[in-house]
Amino acid sequence: MVNQCNFIGRLGKDPDSRFTDSGKAIANFTMACTEKWGGEEHTEWVRVVAFGKLAEIIGEYLKKGGLIFLSGKMQTRKWTDKEGQDKWTTEIVARDMKMLGGKAERNDEYAPPKGDDDDIPF
Repeated sequence: MVNQCNFIGRLGKDPDSRFTDSGKAIANFTMACTEKWGGEEHTEWVRVVAFGKLAEIIGEYLKKGGLIFLSGKMQTRKWTDKEGQDKWTTEIVARDMKMLGGKAERNDEYAPPKGDDDDIPF
């Protein structure tokens, strides 16, 4: 069996980076993956989580609108919210990431993706 996902897209906002009590880095972000066909455009928002050194790199170098290639595995997590309701989320656990685009991309001289996190339906 294989659980492998590959995406090219733009970050919907700056990554949320933090460290656990034991010092392990965690980074969360969303990315917009847009397909164009027949003169139409469709954007799919993907939740991403990264751990360890990759999370540190993501937290330091990635910014909203940045274009990246991401490879990882899909996972669904379940938790219970404050009201006792069960909740689920599906996300990509990043294994590899490559920054795409030129210097202008990395210096915030680019157009952000269409929409923003307010458009994400979850």
